[in-house]
Amino acid sequence: MYTLKNDQLEVGIQHNGVELCSIKNLENKKEYMWQADPEIWGSHAPNLFPVIGVLKDGKYKFQGSFYDMPKHGFVRNNDNLEVKNQTETSITFILKSSEALVKIYPFKFEFELTFTLNGKTIEVHHLVKNLDNQKIYFQVGGHPAFNAPLFENETYEDYYLEFDQNQNLESYILGDSGLVSDQTKTITKNDNKIQLTKDIFNEDALIFKNIASKKVSLKSTNHGEILSVSYSDFKNLGVWAKPGAPYVCIEPWLGIADVEGTDQNIETKEGIIALAAEKEFNASYKISIA
Repeated sequence: MYTLKNDQLEVGIQHNGVELCSIKNLENKKEYMWQADPEIWGSHAPNLFPVIGVLKDGKYKFQGSFYDMPKHGFVRNNDNLEVKNQTETSITFILKSSEALVKIYPFKFEFELTFTLNGKTIEVHHLVKNLDNQKIYFQVGGHPAFNAPLFENETYEDYYLEFDQNQNLESYILGDSGLVSDQTKTITKNDNKIQLTKDIFNEDALIFKNIASKKVSLKSTNHGEILSVSYSDFKNLGVWAKPGAPYVCIEPWLGIADVEGTDQNIETKEGIIALAAEKEFNASYKISIA
């Protein structure tokens, strides 16, 4: 595990998939990240690239050929990201295109993830470089899971999410195969709160496209604000946990899983980013501990 530390927080990042795996508050000694119990959900904070969610039949099409791609892409569970540079409060990892990756992603690229600790805030910065002589196509996102409840003698129902503005939130419903349908359900009406309950994720994730709010806080009715996630660079937001599990994922997304009506062409995939040759793309989100 790689460690970032200042006088307020100690942050851990695991080598496999370079997932953020620990945020410890040095004042109250609490661990804020879900500890990846494999009996429930064995991840902490997958990094999503070059796709978000599932593809129809696990494949996409580019220039007439089909390519296999795992759910959430190939950074998750990848041991091949290397440290580019590191200080006490910042670390950058890099993944480059390779012969193995070309078989599932036929583009020349560099993908960098930088974690920076500043006070009680961790910034997660994504940099994609197109090293190809053609456009490359990708999506990018985060999937951090936070402990809820955090304190003893609390329940999941003591926690809620509070956005930085009132809004009407419609969640897109996932079909049985994990593809996004065109059906929605109302989550909020001119409100800024979502109450966490043991059955809120019985139908899978809450999926908000083009969400107006760009900051959401996890709060306890007993202890006030626990943390917040700011995601001004991201259009969409997912919220998820295994039903009944003691955590909640707050997921900034640029992109979305395949829709049910997809033609599987990556160039026209909903939410896809097309990056011109020799260009760079940047996007960050921030986690702030209260």
